[in-house]
Amino acid sequence: MVDKIANPAAAANAYANIAKVGGGSVPSESVGKPSFGDFMKDAVVNSISTMKNSETMSAKAVTGDASLPDVVQAVNAAEMTISMVVAVRDRMIGAYQELMRTQI
Repeated sequence: MVDKIANPAAAANAYANIAKVGGGSVPSESVGKPSFGDFMKDAVVNSISTMKNSETMSAKAVTGDASLPDVVQAVNAAEMTISMVVAVRDRMIGAYQELMRTQI
């Protein structure tokens, strides 16, 4: 039984290899829709953007260039983003562990 993912890059490569097994054909109903990888990439980019905005607003608060409500809003957005990222990570690790327990 696997308790932790030793190498997340290896897990991502395994996922990509499994996706290639089907011959690379895309079902007609999924044409034009973003893939799971694209969805995750967009989510990561948005999360990073939110965190950078929070850091910028915190720095502006120190120098007195930002209002308190703006800083609080940015910090709350960053906290929610961190909570979401941790929750998604935990669910993905749980799903990976469940797959590893599956007997073939």
